[in-house]
Amino acid sequence: MTNAVRADLADVRLADRVFAPHYASPVPRTIGRSVGLRQARAIDSAVVATLAPGAAFDLLDLVGGDAWGVAVAETLVGYVDAAALNEP
Repeated sequence: MTNAVRADLADVRLADRVFAPHYASPVPRTIGRSVGLRQARAIDSAVVATLAPGAAFDLLDLVGGDAWGVAVAETLVGYVDAAALNEP
């Protein structure tokens, strides 16, 4: 998936193209350790990319221990372990 859209939330940068009940502004973060970008929140869901330390990640939502957002260089949307994100 390349557009950050879920049934409940969308990236505010898509507001002119997508209707959603809520929009989130991306919060820039970087990846602190190698982590898989998962297609869904489930820990056993398909990994669509492996993000290296230092990679840019636009955080849109935190749910439990999972972060949902956009892997910037890959232009892919998915979930990562929130503990893998660096604070700004």
